[in-house]
Amino acid sequence: MRLKTNNVLLIHPPVVRPCEPPPGIARLCGALKRRSIDYDIIDANLEGLMFLSQRPLVVRDTWTRRAVSRVERNLEALMQPTAYQNLDRYKQAVYELNRVLAMQDRNGNAEVSLANYQDRHISPVKSDDLIQAFESPEKNPFFPYFERRLSGVLEKGHPRLIGFSLNFLSQALCTFAMIGTLRRLDPTVRVILGGGLITSWMRRPGWRNPFEGIIDGLVAGEGEASLLSLIDREYSAESEVSDFDKFLPLPYLSPGFILPYSASSGCYWRRCAFCPEQAEANPYRPIAPSRVISQLKSLIRSLNPILVHFTDNALSPAMLKALSREPSAVPWYGFVRITRQLAEPDFCRALKRSGCAMLQIGLESGSQKVLDGFSKGIDLKIAQRSLENLKQAGIATYVYLLFGTPWETELDAEKTLDFTVKHSETITFLNLALFNLPAFGPQAAELDTTPLDAEDLSLYRRFTHPAGWHRQKIRRFLDTKFRRHKAIAAILRNDPPVFTSNHAPFFTNALP
Repeated sequence: MRLKTNNVLLIHPPVVRPCEPPPGIARLCGALKRRSIDYDIIDANLEGLMFLSQRPLVVRDTWTRRAVSRVERNLEALMQPTAYQNLDRYKQAVYELNRVLAMQDRNGNAEVSLANYQDRHISPVKSDDLIQAFESPEKNPFFPYFERRLSGVLEKGHPRLIGFSLNFLSQALCTFAMIGTLRRLDPTVRVILGGGLITSWMRRPGWRNPFEGIIDGLVAGEGEASLLSLIDREYSAESEVSDFDKFLPLPYLSPGFILPYSASSGCYWRRCAFCPEQAEANPYRPIAPSRVISQLKSLIRSLNPILVHFTDNALSPAMLKALSREPSAVPWYGFVRITRQLAEPDFCRALKRSGCAMLQIGLESGSQKVLDGFSKGIDLKIAQRSLENLKQAGIATYVYLLFGTPWETELDAEKTLDFTVKHSETITFLNLALFNLPAFGPQAAELDTTPLDAEDLSLYRRFTHPAGWHRQKIRRFLDTKFRRHKAIAAILRNDPPVFTSNHAPFFTNALP
């Protein structure tokens, strides 16, 4: 599809956490702006959640009535630094807003929150269900917002090309309902669909597009080149930079503007077993550290963010080294791998001086056997020193643990418990997750697996654990033993509900 147009609309659909702009669309904005293409954006995620939270409700129970009466106050609170000085008050605001959203589906089908959207009757990993969402958008609780907003923008701007960025399953059903609404309003407009989830689907072996006649074009990978090709413009990766101007005035639920920035795409390590990056053959494409530093300085000057969020799968050692040499008044955080760099106290102190407020660390396990089987490249002795050094440097840690990998037994899970308790003073936040088996990774053939019934778009498969360490046992272990340990329970209470790592830096003295 080629389309001669100077009028493009980019849409960020519900539902993801409404605390910062979508970085993928900001990159597309930069590419269009540099070529003087007229474009606009709709953060339908933020707008849609605001619409639902403020829509009148008929309620009878005291909790919901109180939550409804405090909607404006709670929205305003999450945009002010003072709310982040009291975790209990913050939690109350988030829970009350979630309560109002949960009550907004009058058909009783959908579950809406500040971070998720689910429908009890249709699934985002079944193409037939996504088509059903497209054909019956009026069943979606966001439909009144979709209809009003899209009809207004079509009348005002007459965009001929509309792009949706679909990155997460929590956005899928709403995306197709929104496209269905759009088609009713103007069947002639061209619609393209890209984003992380679309990329994962399109890179499945034997992929066949089930959305012919609904979507005019699907885009895998970074969308700038594909978008520019559609409108007869050339792309140059070396000269592109994100543009956030149209996002800056929007009322995101954070105490200031958060700047999402990616110094790379893909993962520099790419050796972990069962990694989706391997299964999808995603290449690693870093931006030169010197260029990253230059771009960040320019963006910080123009946007005056309160926080920089590195959205990389993992910041490379070279990038961390470059950041450590550039003191910044703006705090930042992002994912890193445990390496010998972090085992050096001086390096951790340099990171702190550079503005590092928090590091997200995929430790995964406290068992060296599991880490070695996973090809994670982590030495637990180095991990221990790294956590201690980060603690001493004043850098918070958000540690991710993964249970139920094929190499783990209950004994290994106990070792993870022991490691976490032993080093609990050096861990600020914890994320506990159960392992999902990627359907198309090379290691999946080594296990006894079964497909998820009728879920033709699922990226995962069921498997029989070699040691019988199945999900029910893992959940029982986590609920009755791991989470109940006094030291671990104290860490889990630190976690900001719903917004989790996105807001966690604001509880680590990162705010001015």
